[in-house]
Formats: sequence, structure tokens, C-alpha cells
Amino acid sequence: MSRKIKMIWDFRGPAAAKTAEHHEIHLKEYIAIEKLSLNITGFEIQGEMQAIAFMVVTDENMIQVRDALKPHRAVLY
Repeated sequence: MSRKIKMIWDFRGPAAAKTAEHHEIHLKEYIAIEKLSLNITGFEIQGEMQAIAFMVVTDENMIQVRDALKPHRAVLY
């Protein structure tokens, strides 16, 4: 079984929550276009001035997604 990796985009500032929420829409579009096997995305508000958007990929898709979408960081899911 391959590992799942959570790719994360960080947003800061007064519009962070709305930006992260909107970024998730583009992540879902990318998943549909590329026909990726996992369809796990989301956004989290981490404070008044900080939020993240994320998508979960498998090891096999990690390099492709990293190079195309340039996440800020990643962690094991």
C-alpha cells in the first residue's frame, strides 16, 4: 500500500480564509483534469490571519503534483 501525502498551501493575512477556500476549488479542478485516484481536499482556518488549503496524494502522484502546483509544505497523511 502506498503512502498518502498531504500537500499544504499556507495563506496569511486578513483574506487568508477566503483565499484558502477559493484555492480548494482549483485543487478539485486539478484532480478532475488529471484524473487522480484520491479526491481528498479541504481548507482549514487556523487563526484570524492564517488558513491552509490541502490535497492528499499518493506517492505515485507526489512528484507530478509538487512540480505542477508547488505546495508550500507536505506531511504524511
